[in-house]
Amino acid sequence: MDADIVDYSLLAGVAIALATGLVGLVSRPGDAWLFLVHGGVGVTFVGFLGVKLWRVRARVRAGVRARSGRVAVSILLTVLAVAALATGVAWVFGASLPGAFNLLFVHAVLGVATTVVLVGHLRDRLRIPSQASLRDRRQTLSWVGMVTLGAVAYRASNALGTARRYTGSREQGSGEGNDFPVTAWVADDPDPLDSGAWTLSVTGAVETEREFERSDLAFDTEQRALLDCTSGWYSEHDWRGLSVEALLGTAGPTAGASWVQFRSVTGYRWSLPLDEARDALLATHVDGEPLSHGHGRPMRLVAPGRRGFQWVKWVTEVRVWRRRDYSEWVAIQVSGL
Repeated sequence: MDADIVDYSLLAGVAIALATGLVGLVSRPGDAWLFLVHGGVGVTFVGFLGVKLWRVRARVRAGVRARSGRVAVSILLTVLAVAALATGVAWVFGASLPGAFNLLFVHAVLGVATTVVLVGHLRDRLRIPSQASLRDRRQTLSWVGMVTLGAVAYRASNALGTARRYTGSREQGSGEGNDFPVTAWVADDPDPLDSGAWTLSVTGAVETEREFERSDLAFDTEQRALLDCTSGWYSEHDWRGLSVEALLGTAGPTAGASWVQFRSVTGYRWSLPLDEARDALLATHVDGEPLSHGHGRPMRLVAPGRRGFQWVKWVTEVRVWRRRDYSEWVAIQVSGL
């Protein structure tokens, strides 16, 4: 296969894998195709990398003997790419790591590192493939064969691997009250809140701003929902608490209101479109148990169909906006610091 076609295939593959991986963090139930593309492209990428290394094997051996910096980068790229694939496959087949970081997290970090090294490696090497190469039937068949082989290999690994959701997450603690993993985004982990002194405010684009004590609210709405965390696990529970629709009804969103933001005592926050927010729940109980501190006591957002980092914990304020507050993307990175 033409060297320039291989290089462009590597660059396109890593770009697609990175993009689908990042978008997958905020995926919705209808976005399963993102993860299929991500996995298939990742496996195919390693195949193209193997082809490239085979073509330049003599140059690599000579570079090793000469202690060439360029060859060292090539070797590093190979190690990172193979490690990224290996950790992904190991996760699929049920492997795990001790400690705070699981294999899915390590896979993501290695994927980003592979992207950075590849872009640096190809920066001065990319050339537009010749028209003759692009029109060559054998080149086309070889390229299609590589892509097809990668897709088949990925589908086979899915069929043989452990049970997972389309996101790659594995089940942990469903229906067992607070006995499911406790995670915090970056440093978002406050001291336990005094439920007796806790209040909930409704502010922003509303007819009347309100502030409620716990005794003012009725926590009698029930909802079954699945929490899928980007850390690689999911858990399904019966939640009970306060209907967001009922809460908004006490304040009256004004004309033009379109977003509802849920704000934590730590400054962490996330927004949902108004219509979606009406179907959400501010939970105080899980499977009949009061929420533990780690799971957001006294109140956390339950947002069906959203990833776990969007289920804001330790909620103290609900703010209605006419436009989305994009500063929340910064807030989730620095809250608690």
